[in-house]
Amino acid sequence: MQHSNLAGSSAIRADTGQTVDAAVWPEGSLEVLSQFEVEQLRNQGEGGLYYLLRRCVLAVLNSGAATDDVREILDRYRNFKLGFVQQDRGLMVVLKHAPATAFVDGVMIRGIRELLFAVLRDIVFTNNEIRESGRFQLQSSDNITNAVFHIARNARLLEIPADTNLVVCWGGHAISRDEYDYTKKVGYEIGLRGMNVCTGCGPGAMKGPMKGATIGHAKQRIRDGRYIGITEPGIIAAEPPNPIVNSLAIMPDMEKRLEAFVRVGHGIVVFPGGVGTAEEILYLLGILLHPDNRDLPFPLIMTGPPDSEPYFRRINEFIGASLGEDAQRRYEIIIDDPESVGRKMQSQLGGVKEFRKEQGDAYYFNWRLKIDHDFQAPFKATHASMEALDVDESLPVHRLAVNLRRVFSGIVSGNVREEVIAAIEKDGPFYINGSGRIMGLLDELLASFVAQGRMKIAAEKYSPCYRVSV
Repeated sequence: MQHSNLAGSSAIRADTGQTVDAAVWPEGSLEVLSQFEVEQLRNQGEGGLYYLLRRCVLAVLNSGAATDDVREILDRYRNFKLGFVQQDRGLMVVLKHAPATAFVDGVMIRGIRELLFAVLRDIVFTNNEIRESGRFQLQSSDNITNAVFHIARNARLLEIPADTNLVVCWGGHAISRDEYDYTKKVGYEIGLRGMNVCTGCGPGAMKGPMKGATIGHAKQRIRDGRYIGITEPGIIAAEPPNPIVNSLAIMPDMEKRLEAFVRVGHGIVVFPGGVGTAEEILYLLGILLHPDNRDLPFPLIMTGPPDSEPYFRRINEFIGASLGEDAQRRYEIIIDDPESVGRKMQSQLGGVKEFRKEQGDAYYFNWRLKIDHDFQAPFKATHASMEALDVDESLPVHRLAVNLRRVFSGIVSGNVREEVIAAIEKDGPFYINGSGRIMGLLDELLASFVAQGRMKIAAEKYSPCYRVSV
């Protein structure tokens, strides 16, 4: 039996070489829960939160795993269990058969402990204050944005006084070593210039910029650097939060996660990725193409090392052929020049600050950005919903961007979401249809992702979860 004198966490015993039993106390994010809230956490029946929490907590404890196979993770730790004890000193979480990599000498790594209780905080808040309270009518666009704001505020993503220095970094979790090293170099240039980093909080292109920024911040003696991670329950097991994240938010679904990125961030850097990265690009471009956002500054830079040039060339060609030149004018592609990315982003964020100052806008939340309800409504990928998507070049550009983003979202789900993978195994791949020209472009783009090994890291040979009608 192991004991620890360090406050907050003690590993009670090691049950194998790979798992431990432990008791953990909160730090700074979830000090007290009501008896009703604790019962919700324990409840394994209908309306209970136990299985959702188990999935998310296991992902946090499994940080650093080199797999995106959700079922492999869940099977490896199939005996993992959670328990909750309400004590005078606060909530105690009891872990059974937890991943041993989350502990050092019998004590849970402090950053992982913070992320664990951030998961509890956000899931309890979203369930009780957003879904069940009746305060938010989530059918309207304004109320959805209001819900995103409240979740972000409760997660302490919004700081006062604020500045326009938060750079959102998008990109794949399954990138090459050269691409990963490049993301660190860009993060370093961002950190040297006093900018902070927000990512999807997982590995790969979500971890690299944070790692680089920590060095840049250290050299500039910046001790309050922010490394924000934003995720959602359906994706977290495939992309566990990396331990550099010091501020985590769990949004209830992918659409609110995407909106949180563009509401709290001031500019975006896109690294190489796959269909998930393409989904994020199409989401942002679809919003920026709205007439109300025409004059709103929102820096967007796509960048990577020389080997990633084909990825961005294909993306650029697809955007030009489907959404047009107006969409292409909303971003810049920079290959193999991290310093230029840092300098240009810093310069453009100065323009964002001036614009918001002139308009009297908040620096900490982008209220002025117009996001139509079509971009906010949750899309659940099923065989019926994917086949029903209208992907036709006769559609207005805005509407086409909405449906293209949903196509990519569905493919992401088919690659990494446990319940969607099971449905595809049972009923076959998703069927995607639309106008011949767009389907041809889409098929070529997706084929290039497969050829470049950008679809899934856990499989030696990728088996597509979709079929494009060409």
